[in-house]
Amino acid sequence: MKKVTLDDIRMMAEASRAQLWEDARQMGRDVKIYLHWTAGRYGQLFDDYHLNIDQDGSIYASTDDLSEPLAHTWHRNTGSVGVTLCCCYGADTADLGDYPPTAAQIEAMAQVVAVLAKALWLTIDRDRVLTHAEAADNIDGLLPEGDEYGPLNGCERWDLQYLGTAESPSWTTDYDDPHNGGNVLRGKANWYRNEWRK
Repeated sequence: MKKVTLDDIRMMAEASRAQLWEDARQMGRDVKIYLHWTAGRYGQLFDDYHLNIDQDGSIYASTDDLSEPLAHTWHRNTGSVGVTLCCCYGADTADLGDYPPTAAQIEAMAQVVAVLAKALWLTIDRDRVLTHAEAADNIDGLLPEGDEYGPLNGCERWDLQYLGTAESPSWTTDYDDPHNGGNVLRGKANWYRNEWRK
């Protein structure tokens, strides 16, 4: 793992863009960005994800090649980038525990998404940027019917379904709810992307 900046991430994404798009097109879809939490403690980094974001918002890359398939999202690793927050050990749907997502982590994730989306020529929407919960519930229709494993289907994976913040305070299974974690993160990422254009 090495500590990286947003500019480092931009350069990594630009270098990986052609391969990511080739791999995604072979899968019959666009490049995807999947957002996770590790279900670990602050400071625990995992090489299943391309980018890990720690408690203070610092970002660590597990590889220099963002097109390298890593084991972050079941049936979705080729042609995608996995980004995770190092947090949520002991979390459940009622309480995010002693290691909830921090404000610094949430803002850093939104910034990372904004940088990746621009460098990879992606819009920031639910078809291209999904939480693990959204992917597990097959919100974008990529999984074979019956393979869902998210909050609406047994809740095996529910990363970032809510953030434990004023903007996303509590558990919801409504993916259109503006307080859903994925909607909050995409909203923030779009805000950063628009601000940086000024």
